[in-house]
Amino acid sequence: MEKINRTPFQGIVNIIRFNWHFYVLFLLILVGGLLFTQYPLTRLMLCGAAIATLSSLVVSWYIYDRSDLYTLRWLDDIKFRPHGRIVNIHAGFDETSQLLAHKYPGADLQVFDFYNPEMHTEVSIERARKRYAPYAGTRTISTAAVPLEAASVDVVFLLLAAHEIRDPGERIIFFKELYRCLAADGRIVVLEHLRDAPNFIAYTIGFLHFFSRAAWKRAFNNAGLIVVKEKKITPFLSALILQKNGIAS
Repeated sequence: MEKINRTPFQGIVNIIRFNWHFYVLFLLILVGGLLFTQYPLTRLMLCGAAIATLSSLVVSWYIYDRSDLYTLRWLDDIKFRPHGRIVNIHAGFDETSQLLAHKYPGADLQVFDFYNPEMHTEVSIERARKRYAPYAGTRTISTAAVPLEAASVDVVFLLLAAHEIRDPGERIIFFKELYRCLAADGRIVVLEHLRDAPNFIAYTIGFLHFFSRAAWKRAFNNAGLIVVKEKKITPFLSALILQKNGIAS
């Protein structure tokens, strides 16, 4: 299979492209404030906000363009049977299915998209969907009904997607569906930013878009799942490896 290459600034360019409204608004506020305010404290606060915004972009460039995130080497210890069944589930913007197909060429890969414009209202996702075509064979699903047989999947990947399910009840229902589909010795890989100190330093109030480790574990536990391993993919990304509760590791 042909090697997949990302451009050197693909990640940060996408962040700016899909969230341009935020940066334009901030720039207007910054320039207007610096030009028209006479208060030194206000000017200082605006400069601080500009530095914080620039720092968050630098961190994002490091995560999405310079780290091992898209090499998938951090998945090397996820083992499953040869020609096993793997499922990649995303929230409308898919940068990983082609990479997973390349990493696991012998696997039976299925790709699902749970994006629902009435429930998952991020404008950035709508822009991303217009920019990038879906992976071939992608199926649109509901978070309440994953179209898979019981105990039929070896690995489910949720890579930077599950946080788009903002409602706690919907998250629990979704993970219960994944529990139903997962083989007894199967794994679920949830990759997310956490609402923690490193992400606060990187994104300031933007870290509120993420969920805490405790919030994730509550959802998992309510669905009958437990975290058997946590891996750091940079200080800002955590991979939570799940299995069914009560199954020996």
